[in-house]
Amino acid sequence: MDLDLKDVHVLVTGANGGIGLETTRLFLKHGARVTANYRSSNAALTQLISETDHEHLRMVQADLSHEAQVRALFSHSGDTGWGEVEIAVINHAVSLRTHVPLKDMPIEQWERTFSNNLTSSFLVAREYLRGLERGVRAAVPEASLGSKPETSGARAFGERAALVFVGSTAGKYGEAMHADYAASKSAMMYGLTLSLKNEIVQVAPRARVNCVAPGWVRTPMTSEVLQDPQAIYRSLATVPLKKVAEASDVANQIVLLASTKVSGHVTGQVLMVEGGMEGRLLYMPADFGLDA
Repeated sequence: MDLDLKDVHVLVTGANGGIGLETTRLFLKHGARVTANYRSSNAALTQLISETDHEHLRMVQADLSHEAQVRALFSHSGDTGWGEVEIAVINHAVSLRTHVPLKDMPIEQWERTFSNNLTSSFLVAREYLRGLERGVRAAVPEASLGSKPETSGARAFGERAALVFVGSTAGKYGEAMHADYAASKSAMMYGLTLSLKNEIVQVAPRARVNCVAPGWVRTPMTSEVLQDPQAIYRSLATVPLKKVAEASDVANQIVLLASTKVSGHVTGQVLMVEGGMEGRLLYMPADFGLDA
């Protein structure tokens, strides 16, 4: 299916693994030009370059919790000759593997989580909107002169603009012992998404903001946890589809929401990609004195 993504400039943050890597791969498959951000390792992206058209993929290292590095990321993206970023996928996040109840949580952990997950998303979204505004303004003189695109497939900058956040079931249902992560994701999924869908149209009239919120996904980061049968049971006990998602399950929804051709009248939505999950399993049979 043609999603009308050919040659559109896409930024994917946290692109080196799991959902980000699969999202990058899928955008490339549809002909997009992708700036792939990573914070530390770019090993998986390097492998992807060997598998695909490397002329459509650029890797940029940046710690997105630092304002200067976010600005540099967008500056570097503009140096590719692809123009400003028209579609942004804000996918990066951190979550501590250790369980820490809120009553024992150091303020440093809380602030670090919000800096890495929420403040960094604000910084990326802000620079994206600024670049989008520059791109739209630069296209106005050409449009006012009545010039026509060189090819029938060309699109005026901003017509395909979309911002897609990647949230989490933790942002909807909470996550005991990880309240910092859950709170940061909830703010992104609802506060940011619902605010920016009203602001972005002041920059580009047809631009959209949505969020994809996955549950458990089989990635390198979750592989160890998902080897524990009890962990799988707790994760899937309220999931009708009774399976863990693959990264492609989430990437497919991100790319579809990013496509104006198929989702052009969809904005301000939080799409849960969690197999129909109804909530958290809080107790095991033994907690009620029952045999497992």
